[in-house]
Amino acid sequence: MSLAILVAFAVRLLLVLLFLPFSALDKIVNFRGAVGQASEIAPSRTIAKALILVGLMVEIVMSLGVLTGVADRLAASILAGYCMATAILWKRFWAQGDFALTGPSKGRDLMWDFWKNFALAGGFLLVTFGTTAGTVDRFLADPLGSTNPYTITETQP
Repeated sequence: MSLAILVAFAVRLLLVLLFLPFSALDKIVNFRGAVGQASEIAPSRTIAKALILVGLMVEIVMSLGVLTGVADRLAASILAGYCMATAILWKRFWAQGDFALTGPSKGRDLMWDFWKNFALAGGFLLVTFGTTAGTVDRFLADPLGSTNPYTITETQP
């Protein structure tokens, strides 16, 4: 295995590491607590359980897609949406009554978590669309396609 392939895998692993294994494992081990957190926005406990199960599947299946390169663009776009949705639903810093610029502040702590979710979404969107304007059309033309992350091609300088 070449160094280039190892680096490509390591970068993708770092991108999904939060979800697979950590967040997914936490949802499995602490399912009751996860459902409790989802109940903050869900109208019923049944819907809260469904949200956690859907989140668990997104975290596992889409992370594997990003890692393996199988429909990785679509998987990354779904994870980007997931990051933004969870930020908006559970990192509502604006709803805290204690937002302060200095000293202890749950609102300020949540604000940083909110922006971290959006920053992570940006990383997934780089996988989805590529790093240049010329690569955006590739996703739009074939959203189920792969970026073929582990293929080494010769490029001219």
